[in-house]
Amino acid sequence: MSFQHLDTPTLKAWLDEGRETALVDIRDALSFAQGHIPGSRRLDNESVGEFVEATPAERPVVVVCYHGHSSQQAAAWLAVQGFAEVYSLDGGFTDWQLRHPDRVEA
Repeated sequence: MSFQHLDTPTLKAWLDEGRETALVDIRDALSFAQGHIPGSRRLDNESVGEFVEATPAERPVVVVCYHGHSSQQAAAWLAVQGFAEVYSLDGGFTDWQLRHPDRVEA
């Protein structure tokens, strides 16, 4: 299993239409607290086990990092854990914040 790339406009469309996705943010706690995509949850080494256990394998997972680099490794790891659809957000939170400053939650 592998992950797919997702662009910001597609993620926005999915959120607008209420598509069920598990949106996870792997940035550090301070950065997440200062701003994140509404509906996302922070994922780190402590919380990832619970996330994997609690999240249905068929639910699409979108991984967000700063610029879309680290999220690729995390997405590949989650795909190996058995999630059917895993995406890495290209451009990361930085691109999202630039395009949709009104859709950032602190």
